[in-house]
Amino acid sequence: MNIKTRFAPSPTGSLHLGGARTAIFNWLFSRHNKGEFVLRIEDTDKVRSTEESLKEILDSLKWLGIDWDGEPVKQSDRLDLYREYADKLIESGKAYRCYLTPRELEEKRRQAQESGEHFRYKRAWAKESSSAPGKPYTVRLVTPDHGSIEVNDLLRGTISFDLEEIEDFIILKTDGFPTYNFAVAIDDALMGITHIIRGDDHLVNTPRQKLIYDSLDLDIPDMAHVSMIFGEDKTKLSKRHGAVSVSAYRDMGYLPEAMINYLARLGWSHGDQEIFTKDELIDKFTLKHVGKSPAVFNPEKLSWLNSHYIKNKPNSELVELLVPLYRKKGIEIENRKQFLMIVEQFKQRSKTLNDFAEQSEYFFTEEFKFDEKDINKFLNEQTLDILRALRNELSGIDSFSHDDIHECFKSVMEQTGLKLGKIAQPARVALTGGTVSPGIFDVIETLGKESTIKRLDRAVKMIEEEY
Repeated sequence: MNIKTRFAPSPTGSLHLGGARTAIFNWLFSRHNKGEFVLRIEDTDKVRSTEESLKEILDSLKWLGIDWDGEPVKQSDRLDLYREYADKLIESGKAYRCYLTPRELEEKRRQAQESGEHFRYKRAWAKESSSAPGKPYTVRLVTPDHGSIEVNDLLRGTISFDLEEIEDFIILKTDGFPTYNFAVAIDDALMGITHIIRGDDHLVNTPRQKLIYDSLDLDIPDMAHVSMIFGEDKTKLSKRHGAVSVSAYRDMGYLPEAMINYLARLGWSHGDQEIFTKDELIDKFTLKHVGKSPAVFNPEKLSWLNSHYIKNKPNSELVELLVPLYRKKGIEIENRKQFLMIVEQFKQRSKTLNDFAEQSEYFFTEEFKFDEKDINKFLNEQTLDILRALRNELSGIDSFSHDDIHECFKSVMEQTGLKLGKIAQPARVALTGGTVSPGIFDVIETLGKESTIKRLDRAVKMIEEEY
């Protein structure tokens, strides 16, 4: 069998993490089996579908590195096809035109509720003349009144649905657009989709889609319904848990290889392995190891994984990723050699690219702000002579190498009788504005002589003016 899977987003918003995982699972399954992976845009919601959302979804998939075969298929380009199949069902007596208005239907629901009855659409209500010129109608599928329908799920086994719970449902709306279930069933069948991997929130759609397949004598694809992604409070992942879209994490400075690795591991495992390259994921992914329990999204674990990929990414690649972030801050990287030194210093301590840019911004501006607590503790009368001595020692060397800087600190230690930490911390605050930075020798070497002396002079002046 030639495996063919699909991802079918609705362009009504950003690509949700749950949708991204669905895309990844389908993509990995098809690539593992040397099959096809296609993209179908389910844009029949005329009110909510937008080109902006479509672009963002496509950009997010490309950013993740998920490629698809052929051009994306838009449901809005296939409206004639859905109407054709609806007409076939009407002609065969398996569907009918229903002239019941939404207001009339709501009144029937209200009456049933008031009488304490379980409401179920009654076919007799639609038996008006089928030739009612100009009167709007929907098309409904004739469904059995009794019995059950079974669907085999590759993860959950045989699932049975009670047909008494399913009324004659609409397959074509009054505007001629198909309902979700009708378009999906026709598209999956005609596009030759062999396997559908989707969230278990779609289980409710499965019996209706099976009835459509049966009515049209079409083969139903194999299905696998994966459990939803939960937040850490064990409820469905939503905005109250924080960022939930792929683009949000991209904008926060996460790497695509970290995102695809993490999302693939949400509900799927391969022994105890945590880190996977894309090729390894393709090689090892099978439905056999997809779990049935909800996967819990853990932001801290994602951050850990992202930091792993940052640490192991070549410096030259990090430079290309970071330059646009600094540009957004109004910083142009002019000294590539200096920037490579900064990259080497910060790649071991950054969880995201944004962390990287924020933590290292002081290298590119003399106007950084000091924390008031750090000023009181480290820039005061007791440290004034230390900073003066360090400034004088550093101004006397030319090479400004790591070893020469070290010798300057040793000299100040001998002059003051203080240990390195008592000298390094005031110097760190004077040069960076805070108490956290890479090693002080690395900071000074990277800043260079001119910037280092200027910053020490600034700190000395601040203390002199204060005291």
